[in-house]
Amino acid sequence: MKLFKMMLVAGVSVAVLSGCGANNNNATNSAATTAPTTEQTDAVTTASIVNQADAFTKAVSKDGNWIIAILNDVTIAQDVVVEGEFHDKGAADGDIYRKIALYAQDADHKVTANYTLTIPKLTVQSENLRVQGGTIKGDVYVEANGFNLHETSTIDGNLYFANEDVKATAGIEGKVTGATEVK
Repeated sequence: MKLFKMMLVAGVSVAVLSGCGANNNNATNSAATTAPTTEQTDAVTTASIVNQADAFTKAVSKDGNWIIAILNDVTIAQDVVVEGEFHDKGAADGDIYRKIALYAQDADHKVTANYTLTIPKLTVQSENLRVQGGTIKGDVYVEANGFNLHETSTIDGNLYFANEDVKATAGIEGKVTGATEVK
């Protein structure tokens, strides 16, 4: 049974990691990426694929990854901060960008499952964070410019912005069940 679970996780990981395209904030991005292919690349950054609360908390930290994909519903009992500056596909010369993927996809980039992240409070301090797919069940506090709630995502709670300037840079295409305001 353990071998089956390991093979299942490996298969899902391959499917998720195979789905990378160019970052275009007007287009749907896939859940993960492959490394950039330039001769100047000196480091390879891949998605952080997680299925536990502590792994998610580490992945969204300033020492985490530019993209965080969860493999199932995750519940976190404490507040979490998404922090640090990251670049698209981990490339130092890439646009500042970070993504939380709350879904799984197949090799053809078709979404096969959506997941729920249950958390009391998620504070966003990473610029240009996109939440795509699934649901965040809890309140989201945005302190950084460029927050994007993709049309496939839901915040089942409140969405608060640190100020009007931060709110003005946000793209809210998904659903928010509670208040959306400056607080």
